[in-house]
Amino acid sequence: MIKKIWSFLLVNIGVFGVAVNVHFFLSPNDLATGGVSGLSIVLNKVFPDLSLGLIMLLLNIVLFIVGFIFLGFHFGAKTIYASLAMSVMVWGLESFFPMEHALSDDLLIQLIIGQIIAASGMAIVFHQGASTGGTDIIAMILNKYFSIEVGKGVLFSDIAIAASSIFIFGPTVGMYAFFGVILNGLVIDYTLQQFDHKKEIVIISRESNLVRDFIVHKLGRGATIHHAKGAFNQEDKEVITTILNRKDYTRLKKYMTSVDERAFITVHSMNEILGENFKRLA
Repeated sequence: MIKKIWSFLLVNIGVFGVAVNVHFFLSPNDLATGGVSGLSIVLNKVFPDLSLGLIMLLLNIVLFIVGFIFLGFHFGAKTIYASLAMSVMVWGLESFFPMEHALSDDLLIQLIIGQIIAASGMAIVFHQGASTGGTDIIAMILNKYFSIEVGKGVLFSDIAIAASSIFIFGPTVGMYAFFGVILNGLVIDYTLQQFDHKKEIVIISRESNLVRDFIVHKLGRGATIHHAKGAFNQEDKEVITTILNRKDYTRLKKYMTSVDERAFITVHSMNEILGENFKRLA
């Protein structure tokens, strides 16, 4: 129960970060950096009588209806909640903190700060097994009917929205929007890697039994044993390979200095780990 409440809070924190970017950084500068928020900023210029939050809410509802028609009822409850919550949050920020002018005359610094806030928020939402909906639905439809990868589908949608802003807001703002799309993807990828950052540790030690017991019984992690032979002295050696997070790796390194300072250790950062007790294959 506590885990579910914590996940719910994290989703809201992440969504709020995206809403802050839309209201305080993107909308005042007419930066349509993709997604429903970007399309809403473009449409808000065409239909100024409608609030940005209301346009986002209407677009999300339309996209969900289209998704149900073409994809079936395959949307998670968290995704539906996150997308609608973002629209409501933007609507609320418009009501309580109206923005008549941009925060600064420096468009680039506003774009960078805003996209870092939003991308970090989106990464938090993704890490909780949800998404902010929007162009993700379009990407899934393209994947189903035209075999276009979901990642590419999202990118195509976001680029199309950024391109449309060129005709509405001019080439300068449009180019900044393109940069925002690229920056958003980079920050999301980096932040997600920090959440699930794992290291592959390969150890050759004269105290192999002690090291193995420490990994299995003290850290509670698995390990694989390989048998190898040294090229220089032809000595048989036991090679231990394990996958650890940063905290456990720090504990292991401290333990290694106490039992075998001459141990040979290599460390590799892992981008993705599938199977066993890690991410499921499907």
